[in-house]
Amino acid sequence: MNCRPSNFAPAALAGISLMAFAPALAQDVKLPPTMTFTAYDTGTAGFNIAVAVGKMMKDKYGTDLRVLPAGNDVARLAPLRAGRAMSSAMGSGTYFAQEGVFEFGAKEWGPQALQLVLSSVDCNAGSLGVARDTGVKEVKDLRGKRVGFVVGSPALNQNALAILAFGDLKQSDVKAVEFSSYGAMWKGLINNDVDAAFATTITAPAKEAETSPRGIVWPPLPHSDKAGWERVKKVGSFFFPHVATCGAGISKEKPIELGNYPYPIFVVYGSQPADQVYAVTKAMITGYDLYKDAAAGAAGLAADRQTKNWAVPLHPGAVKAMKEAGQWSDDQEAHNNALFKRQAVLAAAWADYGKASPPSDEKAFLDGWMKARAAALAKAGMPNGFE
Repeated sequence: MNCRPSNFAPAALAGISLMAFAPALAQDVKLPPTMTFTAYDTGTAGFNIAVAVGKMMKDKYGTDLRVLPAGNDVARLAPLRAGRAMSSAMGSGTYFAQEGVFEFGAKEWGPQALQLVLSSVDCNAGSLGVARDTGVKEVKDLRGKRVGFVVGSPALNQNALAILAFGDLKQSDVKAVEFSSYGAMWKGLINNDVDAAFATTITAPAKEAETSPRGIVWPPLPHSDKAGWERVKKVGSFFFPHVATCGAGISKEKPIELGNYPYPIFVVYGSQPADQVYAVTKAMITGYDLYKDAAAGAAGLAADRQTKNWAVPLHPGAVKAMKEAGQWSDDQEAHNNALFKRQAVLAAAWADYGKASPPSDEKAFLDGWMKARAAALAKAGMPNGFE
């Protein structure tokens, strides 16, 4: 049974040829001649931004960056854990992996000590897009409507549930319609098989829905509704209030109060050497002007636009680069260190659970882990996040 503490994974990463650093073309940044990142599917915002960053690295540093598309969070992280990729452009699955929940509660995974490089928060938001012809104006109006869910994608599904919570709705209050993929779900909205689906407002499928006969609206999450936001955070603690000024049916002239979380989130494992992560972070900061306009959402990667005190810590190498950019503070340092402690508590809890002869049945294994996880966090005085 593979129940090892995953904050030691991937142990072999430092020695692989992928990380053999060569002299860089730009002063004081040393990148390897080749690197591999993983990202969401081809054409998504995360993939396009990773490609834009790769072009910058090629033009400025002579580094060839290969971007591998992957359909779910496990597929995105597996190459990192195996040492075949350096970083992944992730979404909210970053938080689920750190916490060891959903698919990361399986015995093959457990809590992953993921740490951030840089993440993007731009003019877009992440929420439930709703077909205009439904007449839905507010989130609570989704009661009884058809809401899309994707099989095997807890990140997308939890995000949808978090938005529904704003309207005091649960999955049982709507008609859940399951799809095989994100793309299939949005085609379902256009084809009138479903009424609402989660996405970032700048995703291509949402733009397609906007121009379809059904149209699209984004029911607002007014920031003054404190009770609504408390419900959101109980389901998706990684969300925060955000004003969207771009996306399908959204503009600076027609902004909407919604919610958001960083996306894409460029992550690495905590075990990766600080000098390697520093070099990549530094390159992304100093090369920002070369890629910020190359893909929708890329502008949010600016050092001075990084989300502060989020749910997952920055890697020490990234912290060094942020400090050099003048974008780090004492309160961020304290918050980051507390998150390192959380990852250590989760790793220890996972190791102890593996030694306690957990059940072999997958569901029973996950149920037992979630109880052990909750107990360990409570003992440490840390919030559960998944009551």
